[in-house]
Amino acid sequence: MAKKIDSADRAEGRTPDRTAGRTPDTLVPVLRTVRAGNGFEEALEQILQLLRLGLVPFGERLPSERELAERMGISRVTLREVLKVLQDQGLVESRRGRYGGTFVLPRAAEGGEDELRRRIASVDVEDILRFREVLEVGAAGLCAAHGLTGDGAERLRAALAATHDAQLTDYRRQDTLLHLTLAELSGSPTLTAQYAAVRATVNDLLDCIPLLVRNLEHSQHQHTNLVEAVLDGDADGAREVMREHCGGTAALLRGFLT
Repeated sequence: MAKKIDSADRAEGRTPDRTAGRTPDTLVPVLRTVRAGNGFEEALEQILQLLRLGLVPFGERLPSERELAERMGISRVTLREVLKVLQDQGLVESRRGRYGGTFVLPRAAEGGEDELRRRIASVDVEDILRFREVLEVGAAGLCAAHGLTGDGAERLRAALAATHDAQLTDYRRQDTLLHLTLAELSGSPTLTAQYAAVRATVNDLLDCIPLLVRNLEHSQHQHTNLVEAVLDGDADGAREVMREHCGGTAALLRGFLT
């Protein structure tokens, strides 16, 4: 059923199409209620994480102010302060009118080994990669061991299909969504939140190296085996495939550093 637009929507120029007035399922793992006392800071962290994960493609619109505020449990005044900071940083822009809203801007062109080394200097790469493996392997095992409902199984299949159908320029976003879906389906909101944070850091590093077709073909083969193991309830198999998959990403990043 189509969502009715109220006067607040009209005042802000939102329209009933696409994500207006609701949070897409792909954003739910990242956007969560903030803790009292740090509303501005935690809301800023979450939306920055959403942008770093690439869950809203460049040129696309964020969910409505009302939905974002409700999802994170903050006032719209606080949310607007957050969006103002993001706009000042050149990450988003606000557009008025019938098709207005807050839109994601493309990041400045960055990449290559020099940029990768600069970013790596600010993080403990080995710690990040190990923590990512622990979370990913654990999520895969939990999903397989506990089993997925019909809706959960369908979501996982759809996320896998999206990676197969993705254009090269959209592959990393779809890959991120597949892994985030698996984390969310593990049933642990804490694991999901931790994974979203670590994946954002990993994506910052991956954005500095080229997309290699041979590597993507291998990753897709692993993705398929992973989903099959999860849906078959093969916890040991799912953990092993995921461990191997994480190892491939780690090897790729290390390779560009040596």
